[in-house]
Parts: sequence; C-alpha cells; structure tokens
Amino acid sequence: MHLIRGSCLTGFDAVATAHGGDPNALLALASIDPADAGHRDRYISLRCAIAAVEHAAAVLGVDDFGRQLAARQNIDILGPVGVAARTATTVAEAFTILDTHMSTYSAGITARIRPDTDETQCRFEYDFLLHPAPPQAQAIELSLGVTLRVLHLFLGTTYRPVAVHVPHRALGVKSDYRRYFGCSAHFDEPIAGFTLRTKDLQRPLNHDPLAHQIALNYLSDAHSQRTHDIAGTVRSMVRQLLPTGELTAELVARQFGIHPKTLQRRLVAEGTNFAELTDRTRRELAHRLLVGTDLPVGQVSRQLGYAEQSVFVRACKRWFDMTPTAYRGMGNAAQR
Repeated sequence: MHLIRGSCLTGFDAVATAHGGDPNALLALASIDPADAGHRDRYISLRCAIAAVEHAAAVLGVDDFGRQLAARQNIDILGPVGVAARTATTVAEAFTILDTHMSTYSAGITARIRPDTDETQCRFEYDFLLHPAPPQAQAIELSLGVTLRVLHLFLGTTYRPVAVHVPHRALGVKSDYRRYFGCSAHFDEPIAGFTLRTKDLQRPLNHDPLAHQIALNYLSDAHSQRTHDIAGTVRSMVRQLLPTGELTAELVARQFGIHPKTLQRRLVAEGTNFAELTDRTRRELAHRLLVGTDLPVGQVSRQLGYAEQSVFVRACKRWFDMTPTAYRGMGNAAQR
C-alpha cells in the first residue's frame, strides 16, 4: 500500500466548510482520521487521500474542488523535498530534486521533466502509481494546481506555462481552466502535466547552500533506508513509453542502468514479469481511456502502443470479453 504525507490534505477542512460540507464526515467517508489530515509528520493511504478529494467534490457538487484545494497549498506540503527544491541553484535543479526524491513525500507518485519534440520546450509530468487506478480526476487537478503554485514560487506569480495537460474530460467549464492555469488546456491526454519553456528552467533561484545541503542529507539518508519497488517504477515507464510505440524491456532496463535479464529477475522477485506488467498496464489504460474519455478507438489503440487497431480489438476481447466499442458502451451506461 502506498502512503502519502497528511499534508496533502492541507486546507481540506476550509474548502469543504466553505461549500457547506462537514470535513470530518467527508474524511471519515474515505477512512481518514481527521487528526492526520493536513499534518506533515503523519502518513495516510494514498488511495484514501485521493478518495477524500473525489468524494468531497461529488457530495458537495463542486466541479473544481481539487483546483480550489490547490489554491490553499504550496511547496511546503512536500516537507524536506520542498525545502531542498526551493533552495536549489536553478529551476532545473529544483525539478531534478522533485524527480529524484518525490518518494519521500509519497512512493506512489512520480514527477519528472521530459524533453519535447520542440527543443525550446519540455514537459513536466507526474503520475499516481496505483493499480488498478481509482477515480482520480479531482486529485490530478489538485496536483496540477499545486505544481502551478510551485512554478509561481520559482518563476514569479505572473509566470504562465505554455500548456496544461489533463488526462480526463473537463470538470465543468473548459474556459475556467485557461483562467486558472493561465494557458491553453488539453484534455483526454495520456499523462498529466505542463509544457514549459526550456529556457525558464535555467533561471536562478534564491540559493541557500546550508539549508539546501541539510535537506539533501536528510533525503539521502531516507533514500538509502527504503526498499525500492522496481515494479512500480517500471509501470510508470511503461505508461510513458506505450504511446511512442518503442516500448521494450531493453529500453526500460537502460533507464535503470542494468541488463534486461537483471530487470526481469528483479521483477520476478516482486511477483511479476515485464510482459505481464505491460499487459496489465495496457488493460488499465484501456479501461481509463475507453470509459473516461471520448478519444476515438483508433487513437486509444495508438496510445496503448498498438500499430494495428485489430491487435487492440483482440486484446480487449481477451481482457473484457468484448470489443472496445462494446466495452465503452457498457461503461458509459453504468455511469448514467
């Protein structure tokens, strides 16, 4: 089970109360002790934290609950990771720290900077490593909103990303997203994140060498004490690489600096293997994209890395005992 610091729900009681809700009752609905919510030194289940935000939005009828909650949070919710990031020398170094040490905030979340096809731009992306994935649209928008707050801390409150990428339909009015994020919003995307200007990552920060080193020392000690879940990291890589059509065990192994046979042995030790993990990830993504988005079946097939739609159709029959179109129809009917 993945955990997350209780600080992820900082401001939850205020937002829920502002909309006439009982925050304690909403937290209890998600099996969270109100005493743990908002506290950096407490840990709660990541699934429960996500459920709390999703339940609150549904019960209170607030489409932008996640975005409103993000407006009450800042980089401090990340604890030592936030300290190390905000005292780095440049924005690029700060994001590298977030990428490397995010697991001290929650091992169930990944954050990374990736190159874009346009060399003047790059992508900041994040993902929840929960399988199967729960309903998480509000939690995703909460994370996007907090990321925007971090960008404003690093680059100034007038900073505007190039674009925001949302892996689900718009929750409410689409134009609200441009007003909130200050940039164009793209929906039904395969991953959550922002397109940023590469040059902005080179901007200097208010570097504090002493505070920075103390935070890094703490994170290094915590990192060395943890047992790594390589299967969770591989799942994240698989999801990133599927749309490229270039996913191979060799490519993933190179990301760890190990031989493909070593990767397979470590996955087997965790009760899985590369082929099984890839198939399970494809199945979960197929469910999310067919039921949770309006993407054409052909595009869903490409997002899953299939060169031919007929192969995707056969996979759906194996997973769900029906074609992609039939599965989408059944899922939409169940949501009505």
